Amino acid sequence: MKFTLSWLKQHLDTDEPVEKLADKLTMIGLEVEHIDDKAKALAPFTIARVISAEQHPNADRLRVCMVDTGEASAPVQVVCGAPNARAGLISVFSAPGTFIPGKNITLGVGTIRGVESRGMLCSAAELQISEDHDGIMELPADAPVGAVYAEWAGLGDPVLEINLTPNRQDCTGVHGIARDLSAAAMGKFKDPAIKPVKGEFPCPVKVAVEDKALCPGFALRLVRGVKNGPSPPWLQQRLGSIGLRPINALVDITNFMTYDRARPLHVFDAAKVKGHLTVRRAREGESLLALDGRSYTLDSQVCVIADDAGVESLAGIMGGEASGCSEATTDVLIESALWNEINIAQTGRKLGINSDARYRFERGVDPAFMVPGLEMATRLVMELCGGMPSDNVVVGNAFGDDRVIDFPLTEVKRLAGIDVPLPEMKRILGHLGFMMAGPGPVVKVAVPTWRSDVHGKADIVEEVVRMVGVEKVPMTPFERGDLARKPVLSPIQLRTRRAKRALAVRGMLEAVTWSFIAKPQAELFDRDLAVQAEANRRGHPELSLANPIAADMSDMRPSLVPGLVTAAQANVDRGFSDLAVFEVGQVFTGDRPEDELIAAAGIRHGYASSAGIGRHWSGSAVADALDAKADAFAALAAAGAPMQALQVVPGGPDWLHPGRSGTIQIGPQNVLGYFGELHPRALDVLRADGPMIAFEVILDRIPDARPKPTRAKPGLELSPFQPVSRDFAFIVDRSVRAGDIVRAAQGTDRKLITDVTVFDVYEGKGIDDGKKSIAIAVTIQPREKTLTDQEIDAVAAKIVTEVNRKTGGTLRG
Repeated sequence: MKFTLSWLKQHLDTDEPVEKLADKLTMIGLEVEHIDDKAKALAPFTIARVISAEQHPNADRLRVCMVDTGEASAPVQVVCGAPNARAGLISVFSAPGTFIPGKNITLGVGTIRGVESRGMLCSAAELQISEDHDGIMELPADAPVGAVYAEWAGLGDPVLEINLTPNRQDCTGVHGIARDLSAAAMGKFKDPAIKPVKGEFPCPVKVAVEDKALCPGFALRLVRGVKNGPSPPWLQQRLGSIGLRPINALVDITNFMTYDRARPLHVFDAAKVKGHLTVRRAREGESLLALDGRSYTLDSQVCVIADDAGVESLAGIMGGEASGCSEATTDVLIESALWNEINIAQTGRKLGINSDARYRFERGVDPAFMVPGLEMATRLVMELCGGMPSDNVVVGNAFGDDRVIDFPLTEVKRLAGIDVPLPEMKRILGHLGFMMAGPGPVVKVAVPTWRSDVHGKADIVEEVVRMVGVEKVPMTPFERGDLARKPVLSPIQLRTRRAKRALAVRGMLEAVTWSFIAKPQAELFDRDLAVQAEANRRGHPELSLANPIAADMSDMRPSLVPGLVTAAQANVDRGFSDLAVFEVGQVFTGDRPEDELIAAAGIRHGYASSAGIGRHWSGSAVADALDAKADAFAALAAAGAPMQALQVVPGGPDWLHPGRSGTIQIGPQNVLGYFGELHPRALDVLRADGPMIAFEVILDRIPDARPKPTRAKPGLELSPFQPVSRDFAFIVDRSVRAGDIVRAAQGTDRKLITDVTVFDVYEGKGIDDGKKSIAIAVTIQPREKTLTDQEIDAVAAKIVTEVNRKTGGTLRG
């Protein structure tokens, strides 16, 4: 919402500077986003006269001008390329050091084709006061040379732009903004009564409203014998200052009413209206060529104003070109109506129209101003265009519903913690248009018709507090009590945050996908072993939607993987084949509330390996199943899973490759998730290009951590001694799992051995049939002293012995 300071002063008698008014507007909830003060920005630009304009010796299109700037010094030499530069021209001059807003440069002394130029003659576009850049500005011959151009041109009228919240429709007009400032003691509100204009004859055009829910009220008046043409300078300047293009007097009056009184109107050329007007729903297939030059196809959800020939206007949004006013208009119909806010918003979104009328009607306009707004517009038409008015035609309710709130006088103190004297409370509410009656302690407060956002006691408290000043609300701490503070976040919220951070640290990008997937995908991915066991017990969980938004979004997702694969494939199709994405969100294993779980899943495709994080024996950056395993373990560790208790068993659900996948569990009864390469069949169902690596873990299945004894030492204990790493390769039967070797090595000495990781699995040349080689890296962390070689060798020997005893593995030569 834009307005000028002089426009505001038409409604508010004030001497306050614009900066103070802007600060107060922000403090009362009407946030000022920008102040455009042309007088400040254009202060260095002065009026000058061109004494002579000679042809440039080295350029056909340049002239060397001698310019009188009004100073006592000698004329200034300026090289100018404008075609209208000539002797005797009065224009605008900028000296070196001046910032040129239209070019975003600071002017300096320059040499152009060998001739020095010590300034610039400016176009209107370079001063950003219009888009005219065809030549330098031409001012009247009596313009005072040497004067500041902005002061002479009357540009010292700052333009304020405020950011309105949707509930303050009353401040979409300058009149409402002035009312708020008056209540904030920034001046005296000017609100003269609007006198009705007496009609000279009955209006020949009748109005019928078919659906009063779409149009609660409609007022119409005919003015005959108008002379339409350009609007007067004051109106053109007022509209132009806020970026509106003056069109003609009749149209400019409706635009002025929209911004001045938050009352959109529409004018029809009465000669172009056939018969009477009807407010109705559009019929299927009807269309309208609107005033923006575009044709819109309508349906039965669109409210229109129609005559006997067809649709003439989109109700509350935009008029039609066929019945628009031009300079040939002699008889004009002025319409002022009330429209259903929701229908206006729906129609505007459906047709893609953002008009000033829609902006106000979808927020709600003052119902009691429907007829006074028509009277005010009629008087403006008669003053600017002449004419004879008819009687008003009013259909429906011309007044808003009465709203009276029982308001305890102690409510301000109770909710805001400040004491506001009763006289001050009455003054504030009275200036805002509220009426207070009753002796107290509970009074009756009548809400004005233009404040559709006020419904209860708290709203009235808000009105008082924002005028008194929110900075006066005391900082009062909550009573803490003697009990310990409860955590702000629940355990699952903490797990979600930590899992997201852990996966992001691993170079993955977060995605947010649909919670709905196609039925074939839902059937394929509903293969969680734990879920399947529950499904077998009580029947298949019902994931289908009763009313899906699309055929390919028919089921709730039992897994995050389908959505991530679809997102990854969309990137692959656009040439971004190397990517790693993850999502932490809800999955659905049934139709009960407890069947809604929080999962973390990720996809890697192409050269998106995590080889740079930790050790990787493949020597390639192509993502593989072990990258997915590392991602899953990172998410689980961050979420607080008991890592020492995790077991990895080969294989997984049907959507993973049987030989390149694994299941993460804490015993067979608690499956936490899966990792591996997607099965080719799953890729076909998802229409994706493989190979793709995936993991998914269910954060809700992580057991809660056991409370630690209070005598335990808090914090992290760090050893001052250097850790030692030793690698071992064991020959074992093919059936032996790597996790068994890891646990055997860890159990050798839990005080010294802090980490055991697998970094190689090999079968092939040099290894007997039925055997495989598993290589592990063991980290030994001394606690009390630096270990000698003999002590390290002793630990290594124990590891070899323990692995042999528990798995039958022998050290590889």
